[in-house]
Parts: sequence; structure tokens; C-alpha cells
Amino acid sequence: MKKYMLRSWSVLLFINFLIQPLAAQKKNDPLKGFDKFVESTMKDWNVPGLSVAIVKDGEVLLAKGYGYADVENKREVDGKTLFAIGSASKAFTAAAVMQLVDEKKIDLDEPIITYLPDFKLYNDYATKHITTRDLLSHRSGLPRHDFTWYGSNASRTDLYGRLRYLEPTAELRETWQYQNLMYMTAGYLVGQIEGKTWEECLRQKILNPLGMANTNFSVEDMQKVKNHALPYNEKDGKAVKMNFRNIDAIGPAGSINSNAEDMAQWLKLLLNEGNFDETTVLSAASTKELYQPQMVMPGGMTRDEVFYNSYGLGWMITSYRGKLRVEHGGNIDGFTASVCFMPHDGFGVVVMANMNGTTLNSIIRNNVIDRLAGFESKDWNAILLEQRNDALKAVKAVQEQEDIVKVKNTKPSFALKDYVGKYEHKGYGFVEVIEKEGQLNIVRGGEETELTHYHFDVFQTAPDAGELKVQFRMNVNGEITALEIPFEPSLNKSIEFKRLADVVNVAAADLKIYEGKYLFPQVGQAATVKVKGNNLTVTIPGQPTYTLVPHKEHHFKLQDLDGYSMKFTIEKGIATKATFIQPNGNFTFIREK
Repeated sequence: MKKYMLRSWSVLLFINFLIQPLAAQKKNDPLKGFDKFVESTMKDWNVPGLSVAIVKDGEVLLAKGYGYADVENKREVDGKTLFAIGSASKAFTAAAVMQLVDEKKIDLDEPIITYLPDFKLYNDYATKHITTRDLLSHRSGLPRHDFTWYGSNASRTDLYGRLRYLEPTAELRETWQYQNLMYMTAGYLVGQIEGKTWEECLRQKILNPLGMANTNFSVEDMQKVKNHALPYNEKDGKAVKMNFRNIDAIGPAGSINSNAEDMAQWLKLLLNEGNFDETTVLSAASTKELYQPQMVMPGGMTRDEVFYNSYGLGWMITSYRGKLRVEHGGNIDGFTASVCFMPHDGFGVVVMANMNGTTLNSIIRNNVIDRLAGFESKDWNAILLEQRNDALKAVKAVQEQEDIVKVKNTKPSFALKDYVGKYEHKGYGFVEVIEKEGQLNIVRGGEETELTHYHFDVFQTAPDAGELKVQFRMNVNGEITALEIPFEPSLNKSIEFKRLADVVNVAAADLKIYEGKYLFPQVGQAATVKVKGNNLTVTIPGQPTYTLVPHKEHHFKLQDLDGYSMKFTIEKGIATKATFIQPNGNFTFIREK
């Protein structure tokens, strides 16, 4: 009996020994209450759906979804639901570049023209000296110029060719300016060197080795997968569905779509210094190079918890509560993402939301860091909610102010039909002004928005298009020659789109009525008009021969000579006079009989 009691007591002690560590482990679970926290904050920020991946010490602690991918149909988010990660794609492009560095196919500090001889920027010095490192660290001297691609149907090749027409606001390496087009160029460079597309390179050399089979590069492909999140925007405190934004052309800067399970593998690679399942995808040196500071980011320390920010190669670097934090956010219509890892602490977190421009990703990210780093919890939700509410009040106050700039009781200088036409900027492409039901609309890249009269010859786009002021310009002859739109505020001037000549087809046979020699009696000057091929030309002694481009009935513009045109007077079916319309006056020549 005594022996039995001793044995029983030993068993109880052994069981107790097992239970105590398990109980302690459960008590110290860093993610205890995390699900409840996420669900609560989602309500505060009106976020329909959220996807979170957490990796620590090479293990996936969490890869799951919250809320709805599709609110209307109550389709829930899970670990496989696809979200757009926006600019968090830049880190993938930077990694692809560093793979080429590992393979000694490029040098980060060699000028781009070494690899892309047709590369050209607005500034000749920048063209000759800008390097791949400059592209990846946002120090090209170019401001964002985002409207070159946003809302445009230009291809990646088109955008690459248009770089030469985009004005800088700083010298090369002078300051940090976020620049999506330079990341597009870096991706284009990767593709050109490898003889493939950027997408093919990333699929073969990064996604496949990591097993990221569900990740893709276009919202067109994303929508073909049933388990994808829909994009939403907040309006009047509710989530309203948005349209998907196709940004394939600028893909290397922001077109990747992924899910929590796939992004967890990306975190594993980064935290393991470029190694994944005993495979070296990227060298340790190149992985660390990605988050070495290259440029100080403007703006000082805003809170005690976050130190001054710098930018590496596709990553933002700071000290969070005394620990090194590497992070990059992403935002594209209806989606917001944050990818973050703590290289010295062995953990990382990805947060993806189907809400446009939400701050919730940062709140969740910081909460996860506080939990895993063992920090005392900080109520980031309350702090950032207060900041948001203050910002909304400020915006509302501005909206309620009377517009003292607008000049009341003015009218356009022209009939609406006279503004109609196509306008071009060589860097930004085309816009078209159309008239519809007594209203001017502006069309760009297939997207159409109303223009309401503001004052004089200034019109304004709709609120959902930014309420941009569109100013029409005319020449001394009373013709509308251009329109200006403030697409790039940092330039301190609007982007000018020149009006294209209206296409007027005149058969070669019909041009014969204009042929002849025209005299200007006052000075004895002569002008000879001839048909050459399918074109009408004019020659004045001592000047080159100009091609006349049909503009309106019996009215031709001199090709490649702005502000110059010829208008013919027709009598009994033949031209009798030709008036040269020039900036310095109008000069009528009489046809020689």
C-alpha cells in the first residue's frame, strides 16, 4: 500500500511536470487574443477583409484570413485568398536585380546605358550617369509623374520610351523622390538582360523556388482565380466596391498579387538571408544589401517609437522601439499591403487588406511586432484613429471654405464644340475632349470624366477624378492650341498637352484648285503652291518647302510650324487668294492669272 502510494505520487509529480510547461507556454502565447484584436480593429476602420502571415524562426505561426473577400456574397477570406500587394512588389524587383548581381551579369554602380543603350532621360547628365542602384533607391531626380501610367493605356515599352520627355525636379542623387517609373525601368532591365519578361524572370527564379504557385502579376489573372478579394473604398463610413486597376505596364513597381500562405514563404527567404529549404535563391550578401540604407527619406522622426527613415533597395528602413525594422507598404485601387521583417529578431509579418489606403495594416503590423518582441502593448489603434479623425476634420473644414479664387459669372470664350479634339504630351500620351449632351468630358486611357466650367477657359474634373483644373490655351488667332493639367504638382507648373490637328481628308485631285503662283504686290514676294504626291506644298524663295496639312475647309496648317497656316479664298471653284496667317499678322497673296 505504501509502495503504491509512493508510485502514484511519482506519477502525479511527473504529470504535473509536463502540465506546468504547457500551461506556461499557453499563458505566454504572444498571439493570444490576436484574432479578437484584428476583428475589432477591422470594424473601427471599415475594412471588409484582411489576410495576415506571421513567420518566426523559420516557422509559419499564422497564415489566415479575416472578414470578407466579397461583402455582397459573404465570401470569406482565408490563407489562400489573393490580394494586390501594390508597391510591396518593388522588393521582388530589387531581389531579381540582385540575382543578376550575384550572377555577375550587371554591376549596381555601372551606368544603365551600359546595358540599355537606348535609355534616355530628360537630362543628358542623368542619362549618362544614372545606375541601377539609383533606380532602386529613388534618387533619379524625377518626381513621381504617376499620371504617365495611372489611367493610361500605354504599354511598358511605351512608358520606357517616354522617360526622355519627363522633367526632373532635382539633380541626380540630390534627394529621395519616390518614383514608380524607375522601378518599371529596373524590371525592364531585368527582362532585357535575361531575354525574357520581368514576369517570367520572377516566376522562374523567385516564385517557383519558393513554392509561391498562387502568386501572379496582373489583376486580369487574379480575377480568373475564384478565391480572390474584391477591391473596396470607404465612403460615408461604408465599404463600397471599386473597379480593379490594371497596372501591368508598371508591373515591376506594383502589380504582384499574392496570399498569406505564399507571402509567408517570401518572409522565410528574407529572414534566412536568401536561403530557402537548403536552396540559395539569393546570396546572403545580396539579401543584406537590399536593406542597407542608400538614401535618407525626407521628414524627421514623428514619434519616439520610430527613428528616422532611410531607403535601401526596395525597402524602407527604420528603428522601431529600438529594433531594426525593414518594411514596404503597397497601395493600389481598393487594396493596401504591408510587408515587414525584423532581421535581428528572426520574425516578420505581412498584412493585406481589400480597402483603399487604409492605415489598419500599420496598426496590425505594429501590434504583431510588439507581441513577438515582448514589448509592452501600445494602443496604436487609438493613436492612429485619433490622427485619422483629426485629418478628416481638417479636410472637411477646407471643403466647407468658400472658393475665393473662382471668378463668378464668367463664361467660356468658345462654344463647347471648339474645345473638342485630341491633345498630346510626348511623356504623358494623349487626352481627348469630347462633347456629350451639352457637357464636355475628358477621356484618357479609356477612362472618361466630366468637365464642369470653373471660370473663363478653365474647367474642372469630377471629385472622383481629383477635381483637377483643366485650362485651355489659345493663340493670337483665337484658336485653341493646348490644354494644361496639373498632373505633377512638384513641377510647380501644369503639364501641357498640345492640340493635334483635326484630321481632314482631301483627295489629291481636289488639291489642284489651289495650285499656282501667288504674289504679294507690296514687296514683290511670291509663293508657289504645288501638289506633290498626295500633299499640297508651298515654297517661298529663300525658305524651305512646307507641307500644307488640311485643317478646315480651304484652310491648311504648315506642318511642324506652330501658329502658321494658309487660308485660300475660292471663287468659281478655284483659289484666287492665299492668306498667310502668322503670329506677326496676316498677309494676303493674289493668285497670278
